[in-house]
Amino acid sequence: MTAPRRVPGLDWVLMLAALGLVSLGTLLVWSATSHRDALTLGDPTAYLKKQLVNVAIGLVLMVMVLATDHRWVRIMAPLVYLASVVGLVLVLVMGTTINGSRSWLMLGGLSIQPAEFAKLAVVIGMALLVAERAEGSWRRRVGSVDVIGMLSIAGLPAALILMQPDLGTMLVLTATVFGVLAISGAPRAWLGMLFAGGLAGAAVAVAAGVLKDYQIDRFMAFTNPALDPRGAGYNVEQARTAVGNGGLFGQGLFDGSQTRSGFVPEQHTDFIFTVAGEELGLVGAGLLIALMAIVVWRAVSIAAHTDDVFGRVAAAGIACWFGFQAFQNIGMCMGIMPVTGVPLPFVSYGGSSMFASMLAIGLLQNIHLRSTTALPTRFSASPRVLAGR
Repeated sequence: MTAPRRVPGLDWVLMLAALGLVSLGTLLVWSATSHRDALTLGDPTAYLKKQLVNVAIGLVLMVMVLATDHRWVRIMAPLVYLASVVGLVLVLVMGTTINGSRSWLMLGGLSIQPAEFAKLAVVIGMALLVAERAEGSWRRRVGSVDVIGMLSIAGLPAALILMQPDLGTMLVLTATVFGVLAISGAPRAWLGMLFAGGLAGAAVAVAAGVLKDYQIDRFMAFTNPALDPRGAGYNVEQARTAVGNGGLFGQGLFDGSQTRSGFVPEQHTDFIFTVAGEELGLVGAGLLIALMAIVVWRAVSIAAHTDDVFGRVAAAGIACWFGFQAFQNIGMCMGIMPVTGVPLPFVSYGGSSMFASMLAIGLLQNIHLRSTTALPTRFSASPRVLAGR
């Protein structure tokens, strides 16, 4: 008589880390907006209430995905991908332009950014393709046909995002796709060609005028913020000043001088990390980074210890997505990455980013719940293990 299959419970380390980020982010959004009457219309708690609603909806979405049968997750993957593509097309047809990018759909009083959901849709689409190709052949290597198929899945949303143009999301999506290909075991020749092609494509995009002038100015300001301190370099200079003001323990929540004065633009969204740096100092900002690192670590651990190809690739793709986007967001606040306007997952204000991030956590927990082995307490995965090779 065979022993019953052991099904592990929720990954509580992942859950607590994500909830910690959400809680900390909600406080930072409140602090960043409470003194800005132009945003809140005189109600200091206006954005706190809105973010709490976003969090509540995100938690419901997470639980729905977590509790869904794994077979239905795979069945729904094509529909999720199709819905994200339709949303990106609608943005180009009837979207609203904010900060130079046509990225938003206004549905009554609700604003939706389809590009946020496209990240998750591309990851699960690529994962489904790899899983279907590997069905019945566990150790099958990923070949050129698989790579072309995965690139085709990513290519359509990427092209639509570039047309908005949303350079920040495009960079995150590119890094995520490259990471998924590498982890899936794509031939190194393909990875080399894609890397070289990406550099060449970026040069062509600049030369052909695909990028807007303000986007090019941001990259120039990244290389030398003093070049235009009151223009393209303003965000970088103010962000670095705010983070530097925090010292070891910060100036105190709601008491940051740069934050109260409103010197840092978009501080409740793209530059939310500057609030943590100024008001909570190195200790608080370090805690935020540590929580994000734990989320990425647990995602990679789940990928390494599931016996399902779809789950393995999807979890690894989510790890790439969260890891690069967090690095990009925090890096631009520190002046080590160009300003591209991407939110910090779980932390920045915004419904679309919160919903997509919590859906991803639900999917990770769904994959973990159906794993046949318990997770280790320390990270020990490698790309070769993730690829099942």
